[in-house]
Amino acid sequence: MMPPTRPRLAALAVVIQNANVLLVQRRNPPSAGTWGFPGGHVELGETALDAAVRELREETAVVARPMRYLTNLDVIERDKDGALLFHFLLAAVLCDYVSGTPVAGDDALAAAWVPLSGLTEGRLPTSPRLAEVLRAASG
Repeated sequence: MMPPTRPRLAALAVVIQNANVLLVQRRNPPSAGTWGFPGGHVELGETALDAAVRELREETAVVARPMRYLTNLDVIERDKDGALLFHFLLAAVLCDYVSGTPVAGDDALAAAWVPLSGLTEGRLPTSPRLAEVLRAASG
């Protein structure tokens, strides 16, 4: 794998419905195997708002409308020797659920509505800073 030469922009779709949040289990690094918000790379000429709902549909088959930006997250990971592995700027986007039942697609291992109350109990391994984004969504 070639080391990154510049940060990559990605968008996360934050969808909350009836005290549940839509999460996917990540197939690929960074944070492979953990549960987090659906999302992925912003394509050239695409807004992060549009990328969030596109990636949501690709990863879960759920349709939503983008509402607003919640926060930005820097994800920078290095190997044990300090070499850069990943550098992403993630734009977290609050989305309004429209339709669909979550089904894992694209690079998701699983997709599900997860009770917000269960996340605080630590039943699932979650992506770093998931709780921070949820706090921004409820604020």
